[in-house]
Amino acid sequence: MKFVKILVVDDEENILQVIKAYLEKNNYIVYKADTGRGAIHLFETLQPDLIVLDLMLPDMTGEEVCRMVRKSSNVPILMLTAKSSEDDMVNGLMIGADDYITKPFSPRELLARVISLLRRTNQREQGNMSLLSYAHGCLTMDLERYEVRIHEEPVSLTHMEFKLLEILAKHPKRVFSRLELVNLTQGDTFEGFERTIDVHIKNIRQKIGDDPKHPVFIGTVFGVGYKFLVSPDEK
Repeated sequence: MKFVKILVVDDEENILQVIKAYLEKNNYIVYKADTGRGAIHLFETLQPDLIVLDLMLPDMTGEEVCRMVRKSSNVPILMLTAKSSEDDMVNGLMIGADDYITKPFSPRELLARVISLLRRTNQREQGNMSLLSYAHGCLTMDLERYEVRIHEEPVSLTHMEFKLLEILAKHPKRVFSRLELVNLTQGDTFEGFERTIDVHIKNIRQKIGDDPKHPVFIGTVFGVGYKFLVSPDEK
C-alpha cells in the first residue's frame, strides 16, 4: 500500500488544522508549513505527492513558492485563494498550478479536488507504454514516463498541461470545445472557468515553441476550442 504524502501550506493555523484533520481522516499523510520558506524546505525534504498551497503567505507569495517548485517538479499543486476574480485564478494557473479553490471552502470540496488530482496523476503513472511521435519525431510523448520532448529536448509540463496535450494529440484533427476539455481533464462536476483551458493551452504552446499565429501542433478553432493539427508518425 502506498502512503500518499500531502504538504499543506497556509499561514492560518485554524485552516491548517482543519485541512490536516480532514485529510488524515481519509488516510493521507499530511505535513504542514505556515511560511513559504518552510514549504520549500519540506518540499525538498519530503518530495510530497501533492501540495495544497495558499497564495497569501507572510514571507513570500504562493506564486513564488509555485515557481520554485516548478523548477524541479511536476507535483500536482492545488492553490488556495481568498481572491475570487478570474484574473487571479488565471495568474495562478499561468505559473503552474493544476487547480484552485477559493476561500471559504468546505473540507469535502477540497478533498474532492485532492482525489481528482491524485487520480489523474496515478492514471498517468499507470498508463500504457505507447510512445506518441509527430512531425517526424519533432514532438514525442512518452505516456509511461510522463515525458514530452521537442527535438529530443525535454519539456516540463504540469499534469494538467500533459493531460490536455495527450487528449488533443490522441485525436488529431478532432475539434474539442473548451467545455469538453474542462470535463475531460477536471470532471463534469468542476465548476471553473472555461478560460482556464486557454491559459493551459497558452502555456503548452510556449513550452513546445508552437507559434499561435502559425501553429504546427495546436490550432485554435475560433468560437469553439482547439484541435491537434498533425497525424502521428507511422511506426
